[in-house]
Amino acid sequence: MAVKIRACSKNAPIGALLTAQFAREKLDVIEVEWGNTTCLEVDGGQDGNVTFNTGAAISRYVARLVPSLGLYGSTALQRTEVDHWITFALGSSFCERRFKDTLGLLDGALSGVTYLVGSTVTLADLHVWGTLFVSERWRSVLDRHEGPVNVVRWYTLLSSDERFRRVVESIPTSALTKPTSQPFENSDHLPTGRKEEGKFVELPGAQKGKLVVRFPPEASGYLHIGHAKAALLNQYYQVAFDGKLILRFDDTNPSKETLEFEQVILEDVAMLQIRPDVFSHTSDHFDLLLSYCESMLRDSLAYCDDTDAGTMKQEREQRKESKNRHNNVDMNLKMWKEMLKGSEFGKSCCVRAKIDMQSANGCMRDPTIYRCKTEAHIRTGTKYKVYPTYDFACPIVDSVEGVTHALRTTEYHDRDEQYYWFLDRLQLRKPYVWEYSRLNMTNTVLSKRKLTWFVAEGLVNGWDDPRFPTVRGVLRRGMTVEGLKQFIVAQGSSRSVVTMEWDKIWAFNKKVIDPVAPRFTAVEAEGVVRVRAEGVRRGSIEVPKHPKNEAVGTKTVFLGPDVLIDGVDAEALVEGRNATFINWGNLTISKIERDAGGRVTSVCTKLDLDNKDYKKTAKITWLCAEPLVRCTCVYYDHIIGKAVLDRDDDFRNYVAKNTKTEVEMLGDPELRHLKKGDIIQLQRRGFFICDSPYEPLSRYTSCESPVILIHVPDGHTKQLPTLGLKAEKERRQMTGNEQSQNSLGTFAERSPKRETTASESMSKVELAASIQEQGDRVRRSKAEKASKEVVAAEVKILLDLKSQYKAATGSDWQPQTASSARITNRDEDVKRESKGVQMSVSNTVGIDHEDAVSLRAKVDAQGERVRKLKSSAGSRDDVNEAVQTLLSLKAQYKALTGHDLAGGESRKSAKGEGKKKKEAKAQGSASGETEAQKVDGVCSTAKKTTRLGLEAAKEEDLSDWYSQVITKAEMIEYYDVSGCYILRPWAFAVWESITAFFDTEIKKLGVQNCYFPMFVSQSALNKEKTHIADFSPEVAWVTKSGDTEMSEPIAIRPTSETVMYPSFAKWIKSHRDLPMRLNQWCNVVRWEFKHPQPFLRTREFLWQEGHSAFASRAEAEEEVYCILQLYRRVYEELLAIPVVPGRKTEKEKFAGGDFTTTVEVYVPINGRGLQGATSHHLGQNFSKMFEITFDKPETNEKAFVHQNSWGLSTRSIGAMVLLHADNVGLILPPNVAAVQAIIIPCGVTVTTTENERKTLYKKCDEYEETLRAAGIKSRGDYRDNYSPGWKFNHWELKGVPVRIEIGPRDLKEKQAVAVRRDTAEKLVVREADIVGEVTRLLRDIHVNLFDRAKAALDANMVVCRDWKEFVEKLDLKCIIQAPFCGQPDCEDNIKRDSAKDESSAGGALMGAKSLCVPFEPLAVPQPWEKCIHPECHRKESLLYTLFGRSY
Repeated sequence: MAVKIRACSKNAPIGALLTAQFAREKLDVIEVEWGNTTCLEVDGGQDGNVTFNTGAAISRYVARLVPSLGLYGSTALQRTEVDHWITFALGSSFCERRFKDTLGLLDGALSGVTYLVGSTVTLADLHVWGTLFVSERWRSVLDRHEGPVNVVRWYTLLSSDERFRRVVESIPTSALTKPTSQPFENSDHLPTGRKEEGKFVELPGAQKGKLVVRFPPEASGYLHIGHAKAALLNQYYQVAFDGKLILRFDDTNPSKETLEFEQVILEDVAMLQIRPDVFSHTSDHFDLLLSYCESMLRDSLAYCDDTDAGTMKQEREQRKESKNRHNNVDMNLKMWKEMLKGSEFGKSCCVRAKIDMQSANGCMRDPTIYRCKTEAHIRTGTKYKVYPTYDFACPIVDSVEGVTHALRTTEYHDRDEQYYWFLDRLQLRKPYVWEYSRLNMTNTVLSKRKLTWFVAEGLVNGWDDPRFPTVRGVLRRGMTVEGLKQFIVAQGSSRSVVTMEWDKIWAFNKKVIDPVAPRFTAVEAEGVVRVRAEGVRRGSIEVPKHPKNEAVGTKTVFLGPDVLIDGVDAEALVEGRNATFINWGNLTISKIERDAGGRVTSVCTKLDLDNKDYKKTAKITWLCAEPLVRCTCVYYDHIIGKAVLDRDDDFRNYVAKNTKTEVEMLGDPELRHLKKGDIIQLQRRGFFICDSPYEPLSRYTSCESPVILIHVPDGHTKQLPTLGLKAEKERRQMTGNEQSQNSLGTFAERSPKRETTASESMSKVELAASIQEQGDRVRRSKAEKASKEVVAAEVKILLDLKSQYKAATGSDWQPQTASSARITNRDEDVKRESKGVQMSVSNTVGIDHEDAVSLRAKVDAQGERVRKLKSSAGSRDDVNEAVQTLLSLKAQYKALTGHDLAGGESRKSAKGEGKKKKEAKAQGSASGETEAQKVDGVCSTAKKTTRLGLEAAKEEDLSDWYSQVITKAEMIEYYDVSGCYILRPWAFAVWESITAFFDTEIKKLGVQNCYFPMFVSQSALNKEKTHIADFSPEVAWVTKSGDTEMSEPIAIRPTSETVMYPSFAKWIKSHRDLPMRLNQWCNVVRWEFKHPQPFLRTREFLWQEGHSAFASRAEAEEEVYCILQLYRRVYEELLAIPVVPGRKTEKEKFAGGDFTTTVEVYVPINGRGLQGATSHHLGQNFSKMFEITFDKPETNEKAFVHQNSWGLSTRSIGAMVLLHADNVGLILPPNVAAVQAIIIPCGVTVTTTENERKTLYKKCDEYEETLRAAGIKSRGDYRDNYSPGWKFNHWELKGVPVRIEIGPRDLKEKQAVAVRRDTAEKLVVREADIVGEVTRLLRDIHVNLFDRAKAALDANMVVCRDWKEFVEKLDLKCIIQAPFCGQPDCEDNIKRDSAKDESSAGGALMGAKSLCVPFEPLAVPQPWEKCIHPECHRKESLLYTLFGRSY
């Protein structure tokens, strides 16, 4: 069997190499090769390849291959001992601070024995010997002949073994040479030139060989790059002065520190290649600190204080002395003893230094130096009940440990005076405090408390999340230690406080990785285009992995007749031209095939490899169609959306959303060989680090694991040519009017269709819009007196955008000369209308074009003529005619060039226009806008500028999106009474559709409508206490009439049982009066104290409530299910919403009823359930309370009636909005839409004659009447103060199912264009078929909306039998069917234990509640199943119950 071990040449795995050497006696072939990593890859057969990445794992595996050697011991006990010693060798036992104790322990273990375990050499000996062999401290001990006898004997014996000698001789010199102590030197491969190093100030009084500095982290979290700067800065001076560095854990707060964090910090320091000389803990000095505290109490330099924290803070701010400040020594010592005991009184006390309560420096106002804490300490346990503060312990420990220079950030400046006060009063040696600036980074937080919040809230995937500024986070994202060091050294030890942008640090990192990162290729899986290369046979070629560094090696590039390229690259290809396929050569594009939408589907090419002209060709990255490797590219963004947080900003309000994007890719087959941590470059996409290597097909999952690559920023803000292909594709898939709106900004109107423009033009337009928006931000920042850092950050973004614009266009950005990309409208019927001027600028020319120059001369001449007429008092008719001619010429010029002539606003007739222009110039010169809004450098003088569309995305801010949809779609208007809303006609029409359907259906059942008063007497309301208890917190009361208090308050009905049932008791006397079935359409008031939401949770709402009475229970139950079926039809047939019918649990049923049935709605966007409508069987509970009886015909005995109640409210409209509306606006199901088809005339311009306009409008009227006659609710929009594009936006926002566009060309062709709201699909409809086609469209839209919602329901309603899976699915926005015992106490436990903390981000944080017991469950309980809650062991009476978070 062959074994091949790869050993790291920088950190030799001595134990594994020794194991391999011993195993050579038995194994046929065992090889060792040296590289950058340590690993052993083993063929696992069906399990796939298994890789061991540590020396210990390799040793264990190899030892098991040769059990006869006994390297892993011969008994279970020996194997356990071997494992112990391997762990011992790998741990921190051999660190500087513990080295002496470790040698003593090892010496004791070797006393009287030859080997550590058993009577022969084992892995224990090999690994412990290997650890000592590479230890410089051990070498020093041997040189001084100070080693323990047994350890020296054992080490010498093993060293004399021939197998040990062979291993030592085989180790490369680089692995044995001590690593350079100059951690800040540039790497050899970096380009030469000016050294990027900041200014390092000489430390006052520092002497060579005598300097002692310290790095004192608190073990309460992971190190972030701010800590990294502190640690590396201390190491810089340690190395520069050949001094000593102490790593001291500040463990003064037992409630924060953990051993886990302490170990993590040690590992982070090791990753940064920092080698402290001494390791210590503040707790090492606790006894000393206690003695100093007591001496200060005895000397009246301190006092005990039992003032509460809030009062103490207030007194310090007001410079007011504490009541305990003048306690005598005995009183202070008495209180101190209580603190030492940890008594209840002691825990309320603290010790404060008596400094100066009147000091201008707040840190000198009697700071706390000791506090009482009874928590166990990670090192001292419960030995102490009092612990020092950092401010008290730090100066003392610095002095005691011999620190000569204490490096601290400038944020500690005010504490320096306090630092020296303690040392002066305690008469201790004073270290020199040297200040340097704290490292501040944009778009993040560097507070451990805030970072801990992100982790606790689940907003990141742990402390090593690539979005985190922790050392592990940035290293996982691709930062190299060398790059981080270079960045730190570039900052120097300056005291200037600045906020650094992340681009800076990543730019340093790029200098490290760019010369050595191998180049590979990947294309986006979605939208990939197949290219057929004629005459190409399958084969391969070898090319360098790095074009400028041969040492990186070569890779195999596969060739074949079918290759794959990105869709964006395919769009740039031109038939008949050459394209350069990187690492292959030139190919001639012979044919490009497109689908009906104009997208490229395939490309045919011919080889032209002899043509070496690559200068003017498109550069294409490509891959042979096979073999390929699946990979996922992960892009991360900042965790904080604001560049620089102000002092008063709550960082929680600026948490960025959607900061992680995953793009599925097809990659170079060479990617399968990547190891975790390898940094590569994907051509034209940037640098990436391998986060998870490729794993072949697994026998357990039956699938392979793709390579996970995390994008490594390189310091550039400009996107790479094909970066973000998925976003580009989504942009291309937008409807034409959406593209217009996105490209031209909020001042542009949407048009029905847009020609495909080159991606280059699109980028110019977007850049111009971005520059204008960023300019506005800069001006707002200055106007709001923002901090200098904030303004500087915004200005830098603006300058970067302008640089990108210049790079893209070749000229500087100017408001009047921005990109002139324009919109071409559908069939030229729809033109952008602006003050009567036609703006068809699809064929614009430059202002220097000869036609433009000629036209401008005519404008100048006509302008002069107008001025002369005005100055010579010409007739009014002549002046008006001349002005109209001038305006016509200017309109022609604008149509030709896309630009207004200077000073040429159209039709300025108002007297105040000149003044407005001056004001606009004064304000707009900064913003780039005058009264005629400039969009991409083109003056748009549209009549209105509105914020018509939605400004929030459904996926990003559901609450804001929902509010905007219902208000901008004109469904509701907010009212000045919280929780009450005005239902506008557009929403009330939906309710009318529901009422019309339901009212008709219930009348078929014999239900009659009625109306009862809305006021309820207190006595009637309290008659059924069990029932009203459920509503009592929501009951609104009327207590006054004018200024007079009412003798008895009157309630406003929350529901009508107590209102109606006294009348039922009067009206029902005989069986002949039954059944009694009444319904009322009314409003009810429930004064919700929770956050109200229109339609979903309001204080007043409309509903229908039905109440019925029957002689028998069977009749009553039959009606319950009949009504529930009608509710299902309302949702499914009218609102296109699928529902889950079922029965409420005992806990959730209607208060006072026997059972409740319900239809439940699933809302996919947030995973919540919503109760759609309920039908209750009340049994005889209410009839007994209100004495509703009848005489039985058989016996004439009195019997109580059986009752039902059932209700449906305007909440159903909210469900419709949540399920169907999108980021464009509302989408109305056709069956409840007030307008099913909106007719919009298009193409009316200044050149359209009055006769043509009237003909067009008349045809629109005919269409409207035809559709109405067929029962289709249609309306025409003939407003002349809005353009067609604006109208398209308006009616899309209002959710009209079908839009019908009719233009002059359509009149000629006897056709119209119909546009579906749900899919934006357009189709041409013949005039004769208009009724049939629109009817079909409305039917198809309803079916599509229902199917879309049903698919979401089916995909997210799952079965769970395990509690852990239950909670996980709940957090994945699922509703869950699980076995449930039905007990209320168990339901409370489920809700409690599945809840998230209320401060968590996101919306759905409450626990799961039961929604219903479905009538058609997805599973049936089995005998062995128990209730889903882990603490409930009931197996009887289980039902699969639907759970979920709900509204």
